[in-house]
Amino acid sequence: MVSVGIDVAKDKHDCFILNSEGEVLANGFTIPNTMDGFQYLLHKIRECTTPQDKIKVGLEATGHYSYNIL
Repeated sequence: MVSVGIDVAKDKHDCFILNSEGEVLANGFTIPNTMDGFQYLLHKIRECTTPQDKIKVGLEATGHYSYNIL
């Protein structure tokens, strides 16, 4: 299991990726709240996982700021 944590904000999102053993797969990084940022996040997730991995993504509920990334 790979977990992706996202701290949502108006203009940017802070992200972190780790596996179920607690190994950090991607240290904290920031993406803009844009399609380019979302594509970069997907690229980082693919870099850290295999097709067989199950992936959980968690983000805070911050009202309308999380709508784009959802």
